[in-house]
Amino acid sequence: MKKKYPVSRRDFIRLTGTATAGLAVLPLLGSFADKAPAPMMRPFGRLKNKVTTLGLGGQASIQWTADDVDPVSIITKAFDLGINYFDTSNVYDLSQLHYHSAFEKMNLIPGQPNYDKKLRESITITSKTLMRWGRPGWEEKENVRNKSNGEDVQTAADDIRRTMTQLFGDGKGYYPEGSYVDIVMVHALQAIEENDILYKGIETPIKPDENFGALVVLKDFRDGTNFTGTNPKNEKLINHIGFSGHNNPEAMIDFMQRDKYGLLDALLVSINSNDHLYFNMKHNVIPLAKAKGIGVIGMKVFGAGTMYKEVPGFSREPNQIYRKVGSAELPSHELIEYVLTTPGVDTLIIGIGHIDEDPLKCQLTQNYYASQVKPDAMSEEKRLEIEAKTAKAAGERTNFFQLDKIDLTGPRDLKQETINGITKVTWQTAYAAENPISHYEIMLENRMIGKVDHKPQTLKDEPFAFETKTPGNLKVYTVDKAGHKA
Repeated sequence: MKKKYPVSRRDFIRLTGTATAGLAVLPLLGSFADKAPAPMMRPFGRLKNKVTTLGLGGQASIQWTADDVDPVSIITKAFDLGINYFDTSNVYDLSQLHYHSAFEKMNLIPGQPNYDKKLRESITITSKTLMRWGRPGWEEKENVRNKSNGEDVQTAADDIRRTMTQLFGDGKGYYPEGSYVDIVMVHALQAIEENDILYKGIETPIKPDENFGALVVLKDFRDGTNFTGTNPKNEKLINHIGFSGHNNPEAMIDFMQRDKYGLLDALLVSINSNDHLYFNMKHNVIPLAKAKGIGVIGMKVFGAGTMYKEVPGFSREPNQIYRKVGSAELPSHELIEYVLTTPGVDTLIIGIGHIDEDPLKCQLTQNYYASQVKPDAMSEEKRLEIEAKTAKAAGERTNFFQLDKIDLTGPRDLKQETINGITKVTWQTAYAAENPISHYEIMLENRMIGKVDHKPQTLKDEPFAFETKTPGNLKVYTVDKAGHKA
């Protein structure tokens, strides 16, 4: 097969670094021809298809489009490169409509004579909803959002149908039979109070005179059922349910631990080389997701672009989109490699601000080459080097979307009872700081009488436990792999 970029990944990265430094490398570009190398893929939780190590984010220029940018070309170029994971959301401005235009070009609209069913089945399309309540009449609660960009959206079901009409239909309500998305995510989970709403109707009965959460609505549209009354046609518009989170590991852990129903198949999580400077995802959220068989997508690889800007914050308009390719001081490929060698990460999404025919100036091509790495491709020494380098970027507050760093915590919700001479102590998982948790030590006075290895606690109602016949008040300490105790 003739290749578009026959230069090896190593040489391409070298050329990139030289170009970033401002040296002349253009004569080498004549060796680039027609077909890109086949992308690297990884398994993705319980989903049938493997996913490419780079997915296309639905924000950046696909959401906030400058006058000189064609967002559809970004999407079709990703298809041409072989990328098979595509991300969008109901709150990403025109993103879903731009995907529709690309899908028309790629023959991905069901019901059309040229519909490419095989191609559609080979890719993973994810959208998201910020709706928390299942139907109108929702009660306003602190820390609980309930919103969509759709003017007529009143329910979580409306938001699902809005995705279908924007991606595959006329954008006004119609969508053809056979329309579906692979994943719909509960978007940007940030508080346990939201979990309490989302699980209404899952953990509790659905009552005619009471509202319920969006999660049971997503389940109806996944299973083709109508327990909520919001899916009267028993449509199956979703294959899998997931969620995304930027900032609060405690809420994300709670959301996963409450799922004893097999609902959650995908997690989109902020993860980059500055994660360790905050209440981190690396040692708290991602290991739990993997223990539950959930596919993990990384996001915010560049800290929403703040690693290359002085003022942190989410983009709100086209002129805030980052459209360059890394820097000599902070090569973008290192940041991508760091995330893809973080244990548990299956793929990552990056929003693209700029594509270019010159591959050394094209963000998408650059990110594509950088993402062709195996999970164990980076040494621990190199990871620490990158962490030290990026910790100084953007005034040391790149991850403005994450909660502040915490210290290693002790076991939570410790309970002790003695029955028939047997003392039993139980506790909920501790939270890790910079190092992963190793084990728990059970102490009686100044003597260790037991040890329980730490592993991700997959269900809230299955806490850690220790039993002994030795009477007395027990203490339990968390111990991380560096020997720190709490």
